[in-house]
Amino acid sequence: MLETIGHQGGLGLRRFFGRRMARKVGRATLSRESDLDVQRARMDHGGDRLPAPKGVQIDRISYAGLPALRFAPARPGPGAILYLHGGGYSRGSAQSHKPLVARLSALFNMSAISADYRLAPEHQCPAAVEDGAAALAEICAEADGPVLLAGDSAGGGLALAAAIRQRDAGGIMPAALYLISPWTDLSLSGDSVKGRAGADPMLTPGNLKAGAALYLGQLDARDPEASPLFADLSGLPPVFIQVGQDEILLDDSVRLHDALEAAGVETRCEVWREMWHDFQLFAPLIGEADAALESAKDWLSPHLAADQA
Repeated sequence: MLETIGHQGGLGLRRFFGRRMARKVGRATLSRESDLDVQRARMDHGGDRLPAPKGVQIDRISYAGLPALRFAPARPGPGAILYLHGGGYSRGSAQSHKPLVARLSALFNMSAISADYRLAPEHQCPAAVEDGAAALAEICAEADGPVLLAGDSAGGGLALAAAIRQRDAGGIMPAALYLISPWTDLSLSGDSVKGRAGADPMLTPGNLKAGAALYLGQLDARDPEASPLFADLSGLPPVFIQVGQDEILLDDSVRLHDALEAAGVETRCEVWREMWHDFQLFAPLIGEADAALESAKDWLSPHLAADQA
């Protein structure tokens, strides 16, 4: 099902300032004009600027051979969340996405792992896919209940690619996927890449093109491991997708939803009116971010419970 979601509570003034913050974040961490190490440090610093929910313990660990953060509510239920962060495959970390993952851990009352997969250009595709698949195989093997695989932006595309690898290897599959503004087409063939460029406060076509070049190296942009929109999607677990109406990656989500339906996969795609890329990262500052996370819980919880039954 594809559905457009309107404004959900909160003041329009908060959306206005949220959009300004998104533009500032994009310029500070994604601009081609500043040093990559500086952008990475700025993005990581953002992980301490937003409040995380109380009652979730956060520990730095090693997981599947990768640096990671573990999130644990006071009395977690069965199962676990594996989160793969965004950042264009060349930025971002478990630290940068700490507030969001802590919020998901509390919301679903499940322990969560957020892994630092290898980044480009030091490590080009398929290094990140290998790391994501290794972490997924480990958490599916050891979890005491259903596994929710989640990710945003590049991490959303990576989560999908990791699930496809797990399926092809005949491994245990997660119960469901939660993809936030997933980047699924590094060839940038979606109409929204240009059509929404004036509306998206965070991403630009030029930044996407530069990020894809860092990650791909000599690999074809339509290679299914880099661009899982073009992969065989059959046999995947249920997939819940959320995307902003005003972002240039809108078509990456809508086309993925259509391809999943054509492959016989249960899926829902929510297009949030007048919202921008990764707006869920701004919870609890704007009402739509909190409402989107609650909507994700409402749709995903029965699938997690069904897996546990």
